[in-house]
Amino acid sequence: MAEFLLLAFILLIAGVISVPIATRLGLGSVLGYLLAGMVLAPLLGFLGVNVTQLQHFAEFGVVMMLFIIGLELEPKRLWAMRQRLVGLGGGQVLVTTLLIAGISLLRGDDWRSALAVGMILALSSTAIVLQTLEEKRLLKTQGGEASFSVLLVQDVAVILILALLPLLAVPELAAGAAGIAEGDDHGTLSLVAHLPGWLAGLVTLGSIGLVVLVGIYATRPIFRMIASSGLRELFTAAALMFVVGIALLMLLVGLSPALGAFIAGVVLANSEYRHELEADINPFKGLLLGLFFITVGASIDFDLAISQFGAVLFWTAVLIVTKMAVLFAIGKAFHLQGQDRWLFSLGLAQAGEFGFVLIAFALGNAVLSPDAASLLLLVIAFSMLVTPLLFILYDKLIVPQHAAGDEREADSIEEENDIILAGRGRVGGIVDRILDATGYKATVIDYDSRHIEQLKKFGVRTYFGDATRPDLLESAGIARARLLIVALDEKDQINRLVGYVAKAYPRVHIVARAIDRDHVYKLWALGCRDIIRETYDSSLRMGRSSLEALGHDRQSAQAMVSAFEEMDRTSMREVADLYDPDLPAWQNEPLLERIKQLREVWDPKLREQMDEIIQRGR
Repeated sequence: MAEFLLLAFILLIAGVISVPIATRLGLGSVLGYLLAGMVLAPLLGFLGVNVTQLQHFAEFGVVMMLFIIGLELEPKRLWAMRQRLVGLGGGQVLVTTLLIAGISLLRGDDWRSALAVGMILALSSTAIVLQTLEEKRLLKTQGGEASFSVLLVQDVAVILILALLPLLAVPELAAGAAGIAEGDDHGTLSLVAHLPGWLAGLVTLGSIGLVVLVGIYATRPIFRMIASSGLRELFTAAALMFVVGIALLMLLVGLSPALGAFIAGVVLANSEYRHELEADINPFKGLLLGLFFITVGASIDFDLAISQFGAVLFWTAVLIVTKMAVLFAIGKAFHLQGQDRWLFSLGLAQAGEFGFVLIAFALGNAVLSPDAASLLLLVIAFSMLVTPLLFILYDKLIVPQHAAGDEREADSIEEENDIILAGRGRVGGIVDRILDATGYKATVIDYDSRHIEQLKKFGVRTYFGDATRPDLLESAGIARARLLIVALDEKDQINRLVGYVAKAYPRVHIVARAIDRDHVYKLWALGCRDIIRETYDSSLRMGRSSLEALGHDRQSAQAMVSAFEEMDRTSMREVADLYDPDLPAWQNEPLLERIKQLREVWDPKLREQMDEIIQRGR
């Protein structure tokens, strides 16, 4: 027990220390975990920890991650991705396998071993790539979705590779492999190991069908019954039971547990319990993935790496360059543009965690020699270690370069109106349409060149330029304008524009968009007196609808919301003058004290108003 607690404490403290430091340095959490594992490797060896077994346990985090991703993908959306799944994913695995196998042949390897090396290295790291894409909020971009398509196909390809590897046995290696327990990494339990091929296929398909049927028909009543007990821990246990059971079933029929979990997640994507399941599983997923990355770092054999440094460096470079070239070409064929194509190419350029399993399987089936297997293990580990650096390269070099490539000279503004509208996105677009419908003409300025080109197709005239630039404002006629509407997206840009105009052109009336309550105080301090919180009115409407749903009539509900709005606006005005731009609101003692005083007065008063409105409604 003491040994277990000591190991858990060491691993947890390593993650708690390394990840915040790596994140603060802009390296990302994955590289932080990998570096922590490298530092811990000598200590884990001294304690006699079996890092490989620990890694197999931690791989369950990948299963949980794919289950959660499946929860966010409705079946219709997955069907819409079918062309990318087949073209991007299938094309990448096939072409990369052939190219790497060809390079291996040129170095004198047996064709069977070369083909096995190509298949193993064609796979990418689902854990690292999806975790990094989620952290950087890139999973919903075109490059992120394309990467996900490839990773999903690779998980399916693992099944085919496991079936093909025994057929590639090299006779010269068979004697040396006799003592290696075949399939140690997959366990001894199997439902299909001794069945004829056709029957094993039926059992496998039946297992997938069982997962789908259970997800559609059994989970809702089970979770409904558990939810009625009111015990949160039971729901968490049931969610884990569901994922563990699916993973076990998939392993018993020779399928990837991650693939099975993903299918189950897709089936439950429309379930009312989707968000509850995601919330319960997320903490376990995060801890296990962190543990997995630590074990990858700890599994690097530095003595072997130093002795075979040239070979490791060569194959790691071959792997990354080859996969980048293949991915870049396939991305271009599927019309991925600019930084999305680079994200796709750089993000998937490493080998994957399934490679560790496949190498052991290939070694046991006399497909690879022990020396080749050891070398491949190092290449996979080093390529995974390099991946966070490739993402940093994407952030620091590719993104700014493409952002600069999108820049163009600001348009010459050929009109002068009483109204200037800065930003024509979700907010500014509606404001512009209202003004246009009532006969007012605004000079509209926006900095998104692609959006402006799209607007042109609808006959909407918008000038390209940075509205925060004084020279552009001058050419737009700010000195003679009556009204400036600031509907930009970025808080810093809004502050800069409002601050400049309020000081340089005090007679211009400014209507400014505020991102949140704290931003309202900031804009007030900058001199703006007409501030609109971007979600405020919609929140009031939701509150009114909620009151109506609780049985109040429309007139009473609107009256109660209006009373709240009046109190909220008045109290904000009372507090705004105490705002200090140099202090966070929660550290501003005078502001906090004033809010407490106002609540003591306003809360009882507001409650009295609400009670009066309710009585009148009855």
